Amino acid sequence: MPVQTITISEDEADIRLDRWFRRHYPHLTQGALQKLCRTGQVRVDGARATAATRLLPGQSVRVPPLPATTAQPAPLPTLDDRLVREIRAMVLYQDAHVIVLDKPAGLAVQGGPGITKHVDMMLDGLRDGSEHRPRLVHRIDRDTSGLLLLARTPGVAAKLAAAFRGRDVSKTYWAVVVGRPSPTSGVIDQPLARLGAGAGAITIAAERHDEDAARALSEYEVLDAAGRKLSWLALSPLTGRTHQLRVHCETLGTPILGDPRYGGAKAHMDGFADQLHLHARALDLPHPAGGRLTVTAPLSPHMRATFKSLGFTEGQTPPPRRS
Repeated sequence: MPVQTITISEDEADIRLDRWFRRHYPHLTQGALQKLCRTGQVRVDGARATAATRLLPGQSVRVPPLPATTAQPAPLPTLDDRLVREIRAMVLYQDAHVIVLDKPAGLAVQGGPGITKHVDMMLDGLRDGSEHRPRLVHRIDRDTSGLLLLARTPGVAAKLAAAFRGRDVSKTYWAVVVGRPSPTSGVIDQPLARLGAGAGAITIAAERHDEDAARALSEYEVLDAAGRKLSWLALSPLTGRTHQLRVHCETLGTPILGDPRYGGAKAHMDGFADQLHLHARALDLPHPAGGRLTVTAPLSPHMRATFKSLGFTEGQTPPPRRS
């Protein structure tokens, strides 16, 4: 292999040099790369670099002849046609940078004990010939329906992850809760802590002085109510704790309908589906190529049936919009 000079693309902005090599030359070990950097054979814009050097768009990387390898590239995994059709049916929006899915309730996002089917295992069905497998940018609960954001490339995934960390992403959930919160709108400022580990772990409302607790903030507003029996809430998590909205609704004294884990027997009501009534309704985020993207997901079937029974009006679901 002769010496190559490769220009860093916009999609690879801020990636570490060692990760860039791992992406393009997976057979090259970390030790071998560090030796090439130490001896000046790998350079960035003509200057010496270390494995931890951050790359910028437009910079050039000098790639010397690399150690030979007999390893063959791993073949792309094949996915059952049924699963390909299923994941493609979830797509609400897609472009060269992102994909937004409408995940059904009951489908896990990632694998775990006892989980044999999940979104992550199906993502090869959305490659569309790309060398990159779409990547999950965030997670929602298995029993929550609605919006799930994917990045088409690693660089886009890094940008979107930073936007989520920086709270530049607006997330709106709809929930049907048992009872009616008082007041009818506000901010829930209740720290949360995790008890246990793995699938059996639960999140609890914690005391403010608890060293293991993490601050958690959620905005809520009652959009409609069936007397004091059931209410329709709009919820916006301002932090991203596990089961945050479910626990925060319970701390209001109004657990989410169909959530026995945090609502107990109070979360069950005859005549309504014993499924979690929590839906990731809308996402508004900075688009990696500029502007903002807003996507809205229609209600899941069991929540639509509950809305109809209670006389709540879902209204029109607007199409995706990039501005």
